[in-house]
Amino acid sequence: MRKALRAKRVSVVLGILVLVGLALVGILSITRGTPVRAVVAIGEDRLPPITDSLFARSMELYTGLHLTAGNAVQPVNNGDVYTQLWKDLRAAKHTITVQMYYSQPGQVADTMAKILAERARAGVRVLFVLDAFGSMNLKKEWADSLRAAHVEIGLLRQLHWYSLHNASDRSHVRVVVVDGEVGYTGGFGLADYWLGDGKHPGQWRDSNVRFEGPAVMGLQAAFAAAWAECTGELIAGETFFPRKAFDDVDGGVRAGVLFTSPTTGSTPAERFNALSIASARKTLYVTNSYFVPDDDFRKLLIHARERGVDVRILTVSGETDVKTTLWAGRSRYEQLLEGGIRIYEYQPSMMHSKTFIVDGLWGSVGSMNFDNRSLAFNNESNLVFLDSTLGTQMNATFMDDLTRSKEIILSEFRKRPWYDKAIENTAALMSRIL
Repeated sequence: MRKALRAKRVSVVLGILVLVGLALVGILSITRGTPVRAVVAIGEDRLPPITDSLFARSMELYTGLHLTAGNAVQPVNNGDVYTQLWKDLRAAKHTITVQMYYSQPGQVADTMAKILAERARAGVRVLFVLDAFGSMNLKKEWADSLRAAHVEIGLLRQLHWYSLHNASDRSHVRVVVVDGEVGYTGGFGLADYWLGDGKHPGQWRDSNVRFEGPAVMGLQAAFAAAWAECTGELIAGETFFPRKAFDDVDGGVRAGVLFTSPTTGSTPAERFNALSIASARKTLYVTNSYFVPDDDFRKLLIHARERGVDVRILTVSGETDVKTTLWAGRSRYEQLLEGGIRIYEYQPSMMHSKTFIVDGLWGSVGSMNFDNRSLAFNNESNLVFLDSTLGTQMNATFMDDLTRSKEIILSEFRKRPWYDKAIENTAALMSRIL
């Protein structure tokens, strides 16, 4: 009897230990960070600058990003993205592939549905990936009307009891590809607050790009990965990947698509940011809606400033849609300001842009935020370019945005109330999962 009771107690204790162990593994898996602490080059005073061919080659090895010439890139910011996008979609002849993270009912979603349905009825093959989490606000009737028009819909990463361990891994990617020739990515989605000019309340400030050329194939491949994941079909062939897109072309913008996804250890997203910051020589202008750099990235940014780089950060103000991220980001301000970095908060509306411009030459526009969620957990899509004309244009846009922003001054910021500091420090404890 005693042996049986003892065995029962041992089994209970072991069961509890197993549950605790599993809980610990779960907590660690949803709070993992990225491990790169520094970028070094043995036997050299400095890493190769952006203009050195070794930089682009190293970036390709680190991230899979492949730059090609022959691209035409057009910024389509704020509501302007839809003006051009609707035209391109209506002109589709063969295929349309779309992947959206966030969607909600309204004018934008209804217009997208109307155009996709019309093109599908006209014989265009339309493939549409919606994130199961980000699109939950859309009504069933909205999706049913698309299916009735023969639009093929895939729901990405639906949550089930057996997939809860992957609930934090989301695809934040934005893709529109028309006939394998025209591509769009950025921060936009299917919601009406992306309409407007980004300069008035309720009209989000966002950055997007429309591009043509070989780089479109990288965006199509990012879509193909999502379509295969949610449907089991891997799209291929010349209709989706036109043969002429792979021809050598001179001139135009050197560009490529950075498609990042979670991995064990350092991620392509982390390596992209780290090498870009470490290679800056003159200027580093970052616009990001969810700016919560960890300890190591703060050090990389400060080291860039110590090298004489003009480092400026443009992020959200109280107009943000996620207050906890703003508070967590503000908990980092003092260290960055003390290091000589200039920080600005956009005032008129929600700042949702995600851009990165180094030395007026190397830059990116896309969906990737400067926080642990984007760098460690999310799939992201960014158009990356190496081009002085486009870099100059984006620098000008950055400076224009600063005219509608408030610069954070260290002496003033230190005077904020104690309860603000307490809120910020509390939010910072959750920074890895925000």
